[in-house]
Amino acid sequence: MSVLVAIEGIDGSGKGTQTQMLCEKLQERGLRTGRLQFPRYSETVFGGAIADFLNGKFGSLDQVHPQLAAVLYACDRFESLSELQALREANDVVVLDRFVGSNLAHQAAKLDGDERRILTDWILKVEHEVFGLPKPSLTILIDMPSEWSRELVGRKEPRTYTDRTADLQESDLPYLERVRRCYQDLAAANESDWSVVAGVGADGSLASIEAVHQKIMQLVLPQIPTQPHP
Repeated sequence: MSVLVAIEGIDGSGKGTQTQMLCEKLQERGLRTGRLQFPRYSETVFGGAIADFLNGKFGSLDQVHPQLAAVLYACDRFESLSELQALREANDVVVLDRFVGSNLAHQAAKLDGDERRILTDWILKVEHEVFGLPKPSLTILIDMPSEWSRELVGRKEPRTYTDRTADLQESDLPYLERVRRCYQDLAAANESDWSVVAGVGADGSLASIEAVHQKIMQLVLPQIPTQPHP
Protein backbone atom coordinates (compact mmCIF):
# COMPACT_ATOMS: atom_id res chain seq x y z
CA MET A 1 0.00 0.00 0.00
CA SER A 2 1.24 3.46 -0.88
CA VAL A 3 2.36 6.26 1.41
CA LEU A 4 -0.56 8.60 2.12
CA VAL A 5 0.25 12.29 2.57
CA ALA A 6 -2.36 14.93 3.44
CA ILE A 7 -1.65 18.63 2.99
CA GLU A 8 -3.75 20.95 5.14
CA GLY A 9 -4.12 24.68 5.76
CA ILE A 10 -6.63 27.50 5.75
CA ASP A 11 -8.08 28.79 2.50
CA GLY A 12 -5.47 30.39 0.25
CA SER A 13 -2.50 28.70 1.93
CA GLY A 14 -1.33 27.04 -1.29
CA LYS A 15 -2.48 23.46 -0.74
CA GLY A 16 -3.49 22.87 -4.36
CA THR A 17 -0.26 24.27 -5.76
CA GLN A 18 1.86 22.28 -3.34
CA THR A 19 0.04 18.96 -3.83
CA GLN A 20 0.46 19.23 -7.60
CA MET A 21 4.10 20.27 -7.31
CA LEU A 22 4.86 17.46 -4.87
CA CYS A 23 3.39 14.86 -7.21
CA GLU A 24 5.33 16.23 -10.19
CA LYS A 25 8.66 16.24 -8.35
CA LEU A 26 8.13 12.74 -6.97
CA GLN A 27 7.35 11.52 -10.48
CA GLU A 28 10.67 12.96 -11.63
CA ARG A 29 12.27 10.63 -9.07
CA GLY A 30 10.59 7.64 -10.68
CA LEU A 31 7.73 7.32 -8.22
CA ARG A 32 4.14 6.78 -9.21
CA THR A 33 1.80 9.31 -7.62
CA GLY A 34 -1.93 9.85 -7.25
CA ARG A 35 -3.76 12.92 -6.07
CA LEU A 36 -7.23 13.75 -4.72
CA GLN A 37 -8.65 17.10 -3.68
CA PHE A 38 -11.41 17.42 -1.10
CA PRO A 39 -14.18 18.49 -1.13
CA ARG A 40 -15.06 16.84 -4.45
CA TYR A 41 -17.73 19.36 -5.36
CA SER A 42 -18.75 18.00 -8.76
CA GLU A 43 -17.74 14.34 -8.34
CA THR A 44 -19.87 13.24 -5.36
CA VAL A 45 -23.41 13.76 -4.13
CA PHE A 46 -22.19 15.11 -0.80
CA GLY A 47 -19.60 17.27 -2.55
CA GLY A 48 -22.47 19.03 -4.29
CA ALA A 49 -24.18 19.51 -0.92
CA ILE A 50 -20.98 21.05 0.45
CA ALA A 51 -21.00 23.51 -2.47
CA ASP A 52 -24.55 24.49 -1.50
CA PHE A 53 -23.45 24.92 2.12
CA LEU A 54 -20.48 27.12 1.17
CA ASN A 55 -22.71 29.24 -1.06
CA GLY A 56 -25.03 29.95 1.89
CA LYS A 57 -27.95 27.81 0.73
CA PHE A 58 -28.39 26.32 4.22
CA GLY A 59 -27.82 29.59 6.06
CA SER A 60 -24.82 31.38 7.53
CA LEU A 61 -21.92 29.58 9.21
CA ASP A 62 -23.42 30.02 12.67
CA GLN A 63 -26.83 28.73 11.52
CA VAL A 64 -25.53 25.25 10.60
CA HIS A 65 -24.44 23.13 13.55
CA PRO A 66 -20.83 21.99 13.07
CA GLN A 67 -21.79 18.35 13.66
CA LEU A 68 -24.14 18.51 10.66
CA ALA A 69 -21.52 20.26 8.54
CA ALA A 70 -18.99 17.60 9.56
CA VAL A 71 -21.29 14.88 8.21
CA LEU A 72 -21.27 16.47 4.73
CA TYR A 73 -17.47 16.50 4.56
CA ALA A 74 -17.10 12.99 6.00
CA CYS A 75 -19.66 11.56 3.57
CA ASP A 76 -17.88 13.23 0.64
CA ARG A 77 -14.77 11.26 1.59
CA PHE A 78 -16.76 8.07 2.17
CA GLU A 79 -18.18 8.36 -1.35
CA SER A 80 -14.58 8.64 -2.58
CA LEU A 81 -13.20 5.73 -0.55
CA SER A 82 -13.12 3.18 -3.39
CA GLU A 83 -11.29 5.67 -5.63
CA LEU A 84 -8.82 6.46 -2.87
CA GLN A 85 -8.16 2.77 -2.31
CA ALA A 86 -7.60 2.24 -6.04
CA LEU A 87 -5.12 5.12 -6.13
CA ARG A 88 -3.23 3.66 -3.18
CA GLU A 89 -2.99 0.26 -4.84
CA ALA A 90 -1.70 1.74 -8.11
CA ASN A 91 0.81 4.28 -6.79
CA ASP A 92 3.80 4.67 -4.52
CA VAL A 93 2.54 7.94 -3.01
CA VAL A 94 -0.96 9.42 -2.84
CA VAL A 95 -1.20 13.11 -1.97
CA LEU A 96 -4.43 14.61 -0.61
CA ASP A 97 -5.40 18.27 -0.77
CA ARG A 98 -7.38 18.36 2.51
CA PHE A 99 -8.52 15.30 4.42
CA VAL A 100 -9.92 14.48 7.86
CA GLY A 101 -7.76 17.14 9.50
CA SER A 102 -9.65 19.79 7.58
CA ASN A 103 -12.96 18.63 9.01
CA LEU A 104 -11.52 18.64 12.51
CA ALA A 105 -10.09 22.15 12.27
CA HIS A 106 -13.04 23.80 10.50
CA GLN A 107 -15.73 22.34 12.72
CA ALA A 108 -13.79 22.62 15.99
CA ALA A 109 -13.29 26.32 15.27
CA LYS A 110 -17.02 26.85 15.86
CA LEU A 111 -16.99 25.43 19.40
CA ASP A 112 -15.00 25.70 22.62
CA GLY A 113 -14.07 23.60 25.64
CA ASP A 114 -15.75 20.24 26.18
CA GLU A 115 -18.06 20.76 23.18
CA ARG A 116 -15.03 21.06 20.92
CA ARG A 117 -13.38 17.94 22.34
CA ILE A 118 -16.56 15.88 22.08
CA LEU A 119 -17.07 16.93 18.47
CA THR A 120 -13.50 16.20 17.38
CA ASP A 121 -13.65 12.75 19.00
CA TRP A 122 -16.93 12.12 17.19
CA ILE A 123 -15.54 13.22 13.81
CA LEU A 124 -12.52 10.93 14.20
CA LYS A 125 -14.80 8.01 15.07
CA VAL A 126 -17.09 8.63 12.09
CA GLU A 127 -14.33 9.17 9.54
CA HIS A 128 -11.87 6.44 10.57
CA GLU A 129 -13.96 3.83 12.39
CA VAL A 130 -17.46 4.03 10.91
CA PHE A 131 -16.44 4.99 7.35
CA GLY A 132 -13.08 3.21 7.43
CA LEU A 133 -11.05 6.06 5.94
CA PRO A 134 -7.30 5.44 6.19
CA LYS A 135 -5.06 7.52 8.42
CA PRO A 136 -2.33 9.44 6.56
CA SER A 137 1.29 8.47 7.09
CA LEU A 138 1.98 12.20 7.32
CA THR A 139 -0.17 15.32 7.53
CA ILE A 140 1.55 18.58 6.61
CA LEU A 141 0.07 21.87 7.77
CA ILE A 142 0.97 24.91 5.66
CA ASP A 143 0.59 27.52 8.38
CA MET A 144 -0.64 30.76 6.86
CA PRO A 145 -1.85 33.83 8.79
CA SER A 146 -5.47 34.66 8.02
CA GLU A 147 -4.48 38.20 6.99
CA TRP A 148 -2.94 36.69 3.86
CA SER A 149 -5.95 34.52 3.14
CA ARG A 150 -8.23 37.09 1.53
CA GLU A 151 -5.55 38.33 -0.86
CA LEU A 152 -4.47 34.82 -1.83
CA VAL A 153 -8.04 33.60 -2.31
CA GLY A 154 -8.62 36.63 -4.54
CA ARG A 155 -5.77 35.48 -6.79
CA LYS A 156 -7.41 32.11 -7.47
CA GLU A 157 -8.89 31.22 -10.82
CA PRO A 158 -12.73 31.05 -10.91
CA ARG A 159 -13.99 27.93 -9.11
CA THR A 160 -16.64 25.56 -10.44
CA TYR A 161 -18.58 25.33 -7.18
CA THR A 162 -19.16 29.07 -6.63
CA ASP A 163 -19.48 32.28 -8.60
CA ARG A 164 -18.34 34.30 -5.59
CA THR A 165 -14.84 35.68 -5.14
CA ALA A 166 -14.87 34.15 -1.65
CA ASP A 167 -17.24 31.49 -0.33
CA LEU A 168 -18.97 31.46 3.06
CA GLN A 169 -15.83 30.37 4.94
CA GLU A 170 -13.25 32.28 2.89
CA SER A 171 -15.03 35.60 3.45
CA ASP A 172 -14.97 35.30 7.26
CA LEU A 173 -11.42 36.15 8.35
CA PRO A 174 -12.04 35.87 12.12
CA TYR A 175 -13.38 32.37 11.49
CA LEU A 176 -10.34 31.48 9.35
CA GLU A 177 -8.04 32.64 12.15
CA ARG A 178 -9.88 30.36 14.58
CA VAL A 179 -9.48 27.52 12.07
CA ARG A 180 -5.76 28.30 11.87
CA ARG A 181 -5.45 28.06 15.66
CA CYS A 182 -7.29 24.74 15.64
CA TYR A 183 -4.89 23.44 12.98
CA GLN A 184 -1.95 24.51 15.13
CA ASP A 185 -3.44 22.73 18.13
CA LEU A 186 -3.95 19.55 16.07
CA ALA A 187 -0.35 19.63 14.87
CA ALA A 188 0.97 20.16 18.39
CA ALA A 189 -1.14 17.30 19.77
CA ASN A 190 -0.13 14.88 17.00
CA GLU A 191 3.59 15.48 16.55
CA SER A 192 4.25 11.87 15.50
CA ASP A 193 2.35 12.22 12.24
CA TRP A 194 1.79 15.97 11.74
CA SER A 195 4.39 18.54 10.66
CA VAL A 196 4.14 22.29 10.13
CA VAL A 197 5.60 24.31 7.27
CA ALA A 198 5.48 28.10 7.59
CA GLY A 199 3.75 29.89 4.73
CA VAL A 200 5.42 33.18 5.65
CA GLY A 201 8.91 34.25 6.61
CA ALA A 202 10.07 35.63 9.96
CA ASP A 203 9.28 39.14 8.71
CA GLY A 204 5.71 38.17 7.81
CA SER A 205 6.31 38.24 4.06
CA LEU A 206 4.91 35.46 1.90
CA ALA A 207 7.27 32.49 1.50
CA SER A 208 8.04 31.51 -2.08
CA ILE A 209 6.29 28.50 -3.60
CA GLU A 210 9.67 26.82 -4.11
CA ALA A 211 10.74 27.39 -0.50
CA VAL A 212 7.55 25.81 0.83
CA HIS A 213 7.91 22.93 -1.62
CA GLN A 214 11.47 22.20 -0.52
CA LYS A 215 10.39 21.97 3.11
CA ILE A 216 7.52 19.66 2.18
CA MET A 217 9.87 17.42 0.19
CA GLN A 218 12.21 17.17 3.19
CA LEU A 219 9.29 15.87 5.24
CA VAL A 220 7.85 13.49 2.65
CA LEU A 221 10.98 11.75 1.33
CA PRO A 222 11.80 9.93 4.61
CA GLN A 223 8.29 8.42 4.52
CA ILE A 224 8.89 6.71 1.15
CA PRO A 225 10.47 3.26 0.83
CA THR A 226 13.87 3.21 -0.88
CA GLN A 227 12.50 1.43 -3.96
CA PRO A 228 9.27 2.29 -5.79
CA HIS A 229 6.65 -0.43 -5.96
CA PRO A 230 7.22 -2.93 -8.81
